[in-house]
Amino acid sequence: MLVKEESKKVDKHTKACAENQHVFIPFAFDTFGSLATEVINFLTRVQRVIHSNCSTPGGQGFVFGRLGFAIQKGLSTQLVARLPSILM
Repeated sequence: MLVKEESKKVDKHTKACAENQHVFIPFAFDTFGSLATEVINFLTRVQRVIHSNCSTPGGQGFVFGRLGFAIQKGLSTQLVARLPSILM
């Protein structure tokens, strides 16, 4: 299913990005945190750049850790918004 969603994003945005001389990298993930292969490759590159510029210990998992937190936060916000008002 993730591949299907990724291809939908590519179809939707590639032309507009190419017209503006941008590269489009689909950022597809599912609710369980699975990331598309191209996203993993991109984030690994970002992580390497951050690690080479910041010499803090334990910084190698920074990008993926922050991304996981952002996904969890977004999902929890959506779940809370769907709760019946009597539970809040």
